Amino acid sequence: MSAQLVIDNIKLDATGGKTIQRLDPVSAKLVSTAAACTLEDAKRLAASSERAFRKWSKTGPTERRRLLLAAADVLEAKMSEFCRIMAEEIGASQLWAQFNVGASANLLREAAALTTQIKGETIPTDKLGAFSLTLRQPVGTVLSIVPWNGPVILGARAIAYPLACGNTVIFKGSENSPRTHALVADAFIEAGLPAGVLNFLITAPEDASAVTEALVAHDTVRRVNFTGSTKVGRMIAETCASHLKRCLLELGGKAPFVVLEDADIDGAVNAAVFGSFLYQGQICMSTERFVVDQRVADEFVSKFSERIGKLELGDPTASPTCVVGPVIAQGSVKRINHLIEDALGKGAVIAAGGIADSALMQPTLVDRVTKDMEIYDEETFGPITTIVRVDGAEEALEVANDTAYGLSSAIFSANVSKALELASRLDAGCVHINGATVQNEAQAPYGGMKQSGYGRFDGSAVIDEFTEIKWVTVEPSDQPYPF
Repeated sequence: MSAQLVIDNIKLDATGGKTIQRLDPVSAKLVSTAAACTLEDAKRLAASSERAFRKWSKTGPTERRRLLLAAADVLEAKMSEFCRIMAEEIGASQLWAQFNVGASANLLREAAALTTQIKGETIPTDKLGAFSLTLRQPVGTVLSIVPWNGPVILGARAIAYPLACGNTVIFKGSENSPRTHALVADAFIEAGLPAGVLNFLITAPEDASAVTEALVAHDTVRRVNFTGSTKVGRMIAETCASHLKRCLLELGGKAPFVVLEDADIDGAVNAAVFGSFLYQGQICMSTERFVVDQRVADEFVSKFSERIGKLELGDPTASPTCVVGPVIAQGSVKRINHLIEDALGKGAVIAAGGIADSALMQPTLVDRVTKDMEIYDEETFGPITTIVRVDGAEEALEVANDTAYGLSSAIFSANVSKALELASRLDAGCVHINGATVQNEAQAPYGGMKQSGYGRFDGSAVIDEFTEIKWVTVEPSDQPYPF
């Protein structure tokens, strides 16, 4: 029931014994207790990471690869434990928990393969007898801050890639999923990571800002990666800027799903159901807005609504195979209900679902959404999605781009050439043609545009995020100079 700090591979209570509690949003029962990191603890975490970096940064790629591969095996072995804890802490279905663990193991193996791909290059030079080259080197300690909604996959990538590049990691988990994030840290440490290479903490909400700033300010921390809301991401970026620290941000989304006149409607509906309601729509790349050509809108809405009505709603601790579980907190219910009521008051209609009275919210589809409604461009982050009807491909693109966000997106069309051309003009870091907005592969770069953040996780892109490039020359000592 409890999660502790981890410093030098030792589990510890917070200084002064401060703790936080996680309550079930439906029953209000206690599900987790966690040690709440203090400023004093933060200093110890940073000092440990700094000491460990001196040796870890010189550890060869084969050893780093071995440890990451071992961590993947340990993570997979904990599958049933992750399923149980994620159901208790964050209302995750068995499907969502299994996806998190399976995808994380694949990611760790991909990260392991990158350890020998961190390369410099030679550069042509006009200096006779000289050599000019670049080196890629670890940066120091990486502060990785991750949310509760994809706790294993987001935690694993925030740890594995910096480690693969030779950095140490301070892993800051979420107060909503402390035991899940502690279990992620356990997997790496059980795999054999040396003391201090990975340290772990949770903060109380009221201490989060001060502890985070103290860590960012520490000399050993040279990179920060954050996944979470745009609001908090902006604060992280401002803090990093004040200390001249580079950061990688994956923030909010309002993923559009364009359905053109020639789309395979049944295929689009299959992708729509998955992309909208996997883990209650509480995924940054969940489909929040369907931009549908008016010529096929009635058919799409009818078939989509029918499928939504068949989704199983339940408590994952009692029914692990249910598709839709509870949202993370009662505050989400109030916020989403407000968005629905505002839309209905301005002419929208409910095609499936409706207003909720508990954290077990029915999956909901709101049709005929227009720009004057709050739900048009505000991230819902729940089991609710919307239909915006348009006339033709150009208006569809205009509406899809009419958002402050730019993370994931989808286009359904039988004309792939046309869809590719539209994809080139769609302002999103990911565009999936004839596929769901919810997708992830460890070998492909993932990240956003506009207020969805900057930088890229996954693939070889992470090498640039978590290393420094250094120019080195080797020159004749007796070369002439102009004076």
